[in-house]
Amino acid sequence: MGRVSLFKGQKVDLTKGNPGLTRVIVGLGWDTNKYDGGYDFDLDAAAFLLGENGKVRADSDFVFYNNLIHPSEAVKHTGDNLTGEGEGDDEVIIVNLARVPESVSRIAFTVTIYAADERGQNFGQVSNAYIHIMNSENDEELIRYDLGEDFSVETAVVVGELYRYKGEWKFNAIGSGYKGGLHALCLDYGVNV
Repeated sequence: MGRVSLFKGQKVDLTKGNPGLTRVIVGLGWDTNKYDGGYDFDLDAAAFLLGENGKVRADSDFVFYNNLIHPSEAVKHTGDNLTGEGEGDDEVIIVNLARVPESVSRIAFTVTIYAADERGQNFGQVSNAYIHIMNSENDEELIRYDLGEDFSVETAVVVGELYRYKGEWKFNAIGSGYKGGLHALCLDYGVNV
């Protein structure tokens, strides 16, 4: 089918054009601009498995560096990258669409800056952020969304989400920034923090 590059707000079919697709690799990457704060930039990717109401069903529906594997094993985070050094994906989340519980209608992918306030960091200092989704069988890139540089003081971004639509999975390129970091996202999605 070839790769689809998305712009903010665009929705695209994932499984419909890729019959038999069940396991996907969601890779997130970014570069950080030089700044004089003297700290590493520790960006963290996470996934929230959400019901129809837009909230998690339990705290374990929040998959992140302290909860790497969802109880259903549908979503697995491959681990925290503390510095974002190097080429390619900085953090990776593997999703087995066939195992996602029926009561989960969407999976939101987020990136937050760890200890942003204490370190005086925000997404205005981050560039080249992207999310892409690959077929885990052959590493073929199916979807890519480059976020662009439209952030300033935000410390959390909802990058995009996979969601169910008429029995298929689609992807929505969201790219919304939040202040308040991971804490604000957790409150929004109903995770007890």
